[in-house]
Amino acid sequence: MNSVNIVGRLTKDVELRYSQAGVAIANYTVAVNRNFKDANGERTADFINVVQFRKGAELVAQYTGKGSQIGVTGRIQTRNYENKEGNRVFVTEVVAESVQFLDSKKSNQSNNQQNKENDDPIKGQGEPIDIDDSDLPF
Repeated sequence: MNSVNIVGRLTKDVELRYSQAGVAIANYTVAVNRNFKDANGERTADFINVVQFRKGAELVAQYTGKGSQIGVTGRIQTRNYENKEGNRVFVTEVVAESVQFLDSKKSNQSNNQQNKENDDPIKGQGEPIDIDDSDLPF
């Protein structure tokens, strides 16, 4: 059985892009607090990468922003690829099947408004990602 449930806050705005076939793909990271404190008495968090496809991807990008609290139900997926330097990179992520927005609508709107007012220092950098439908896990 491969099933995961996490509840946490988005560490940054959702990154939404589209495959060549027009499939929406959202990537985001959820900070999930651990149930215990470290040696200094501080709470720590795990930062879990999530990928979501199609209409759910568009909705999470539209209605959430940095700091939004969400609940994600999905499955763990592992994959690997060779980077530009020729090194094998291994990735473990949650493939979201269902997302619950846990903040109030008013709270989400104010988060989104604040985030849109901030300048994105990396906006417009990088290259488009070439994803074919055969690359999708389903």
